[in-house]
Amino acid sequence: MTEHKVGTREEWLAARIELLEGEKELTRRSDDLARERRELPWVPVEKPYSFETDEGAKTLADLFEGRSQLLVFHLMFGPEDAEACPGCSFMADHVDGAVVHLNHRDVTFVAVSRAPLEKLSAYKRRMGWSLPWVSAFGTDFNIDFAVFTEEERRTGTGFNFGSPLRADLNVREEELHGLSAFALEDGVVYHSYSCYDRGTDVLHGTWQLLDRAPKGRGDDFENWPRRHDEYE
Repeated sequence: MTEHKVGTREEWLAARIELLEGEKELTRRSDDLARERRELPWVPVEKPYSFETDEGAKTLADLFEGRSQLLVFHLMFGPEDAEACPGCSFMADHVDGAVVHLNHRDVTFVAVSRAPLEKLSAYKRRMGWSLPWVSAFGTDFNIDFAVFTEEERRTGTGFNFGSPLRADLNVREEELHGLSAFALEDGVVYHSYSCYDRGTDVLHGTWQLLDRAPKGRGDDFENWPRRHDEYE
């Protein structure tokens, strides 16, 4: 016998209509936040960066591939790692099929990792992904877009805008994940937005589907999510 509250269809409908008001308010607030993100000031990216790609070395401006907007997924795969992070692989599974749709809205999507390109290419083949994935090996690109002041860069601290939950994290020694957005106008690249940790939560369709499942996300995440070829 279930321990969950059981009711009539009429009771469910009344509760569902009440919940709908909260969902509508969340949608309106989400729309407001999206507008506020777009209104953030743009910061010119003056530091030169070079990336290893299948077509040779490219600059940050080159990564736009002729479009005016660029989304960069900072995917955790360090130079000494044998595999990419399972959680980041989980994220890449979600966006791999979305890339073509983003491209047709004037948005280029690319994953960037610190591991050498040959490692990324081998793992990409294993995962069966088609998303663009480039290497920032030997550069501070992923670090620079995790910390935003010179003092933070010197000390390696400041991840997720100084979150006290990550106060002991040194981004020069540990891999990190996040999403950064850039714009390209008149040949100038601008940084417009970055988010980390739970800030990327909404980008995972599986989390959103689980939030609508009867038992939600659950509370046991040991050995989950896995890389998609590691499930029994």
